[in-house]
Amino acid sequence: MTESAAAQEILRAENLRAVFRLGSRPLVAVDDVSLVVRRGETVALVGESGSGKSTVARALTRVQPLAGGHVYFEGTDITALSERALRPVRRRLQMVLQNPYASLDPRLTVQRIVAEPLLSHKVVAGPQIPDTVRMLLDEVGLGPEVARRRPANLSGGQRQRVAIARALGLRPSMLIADEPVSALDVSVQAQVVRLLARIQELEGLSYLIIAHDLALVRQIADRIVTMYLGRVIEEGPAAEVVSEPLHPYTTALLSATLTSASGRRERIVLSGDPPSALAIPAGCAFHPRCPIARPRCAAERPPTESAGDRSVACFYPGELQLRPRMGSPPSSTAQGG
Repeated sequence: MTESAAAQEILRAENLRAVFRLGSRPLVAVDDVSLVVRRGETVALVGESGSGKSTVARALTRVQPLAGGHVYFEGTDITALSERALRPVRRRLQMVLQNPYASLDPRLTVQRIVAEPLLSHKVVAGPQIPDTVRMLLDEVGLGPEVARRRPANLSGGQRQRVAIARALGLRPSMLIADEPVSALDVSVQAQVVRLLARIQELEGLSYLIIAHDLALVRQIADRIVTMYLGRVIEEGPAAEVVSEPLHPYTTALLSATLTSASGRRERIVLSGDPPSALAIPAGCAFHPRCPIARPRCAAERPPTESAGDRSVACFYPGELQLRPRMGSPPSSTAQGG
């Protein structure tokens, strides 16, 4: 890696491995995951529930212990840092959790919720707190009257905006957002997505967005990383992944999103549910559900092959394509659906 390329990176994860124990049985939640987020970039980590996305997010912020691998943030290996040494890192690397109601203390007013990290990290003097909280609420489109309320008296969209305001208070250089709009209705989702885009433009933030909804992802992401059963199986520029997915799993995820959004694409229905992480199939873990699987897929684990900005772990990349629904006009790309 060149010096200029390293300077562009804000976060790098190498060969992450996370293991939980269920009694005496190990459950490998994350297996050899590597990814990079560059400065000012939005990377979307996508996949079904249980694919390991949220565990990766927790590992990157050192909430989840790692069984292997390294995490580098702003050029520093933070993998083995003590809690004390992590404090300045956590000021720069903030996380917005999936459920804003569960992540906000219901006993506290919004004023105290947003003020807590400011006081904890000693970035604002006590007398300046009210003005700073008002400024942060204004940044996320909330009026000063919200400061007196408690989470139970807010809508879902307002709660998520409060969570974002709390994270922004420390002026981080990167936000990890775990399913930031999944609990919101469609109109509020659009508002929060526009808010995140505006904040990024103003502050130059980098984002890692954890999501399963590719309709959301294609609006905001620069790159897409697809996970399945703890492994990265495809990565590339968002426009290319959406228009020409290489892995059949990514293709199936896109078909569900684009069909529901436009009705112009044929839905690819996968057979069954994802296998348990306690019993991951041999070979390619996706082969029991894959519409194009062959005997080789059950016998061998496909290596990750890279070409330019794209990478994929599949023996037959690009073979499963998004097809127009019968009677629908063809679209030049999947993104037009």
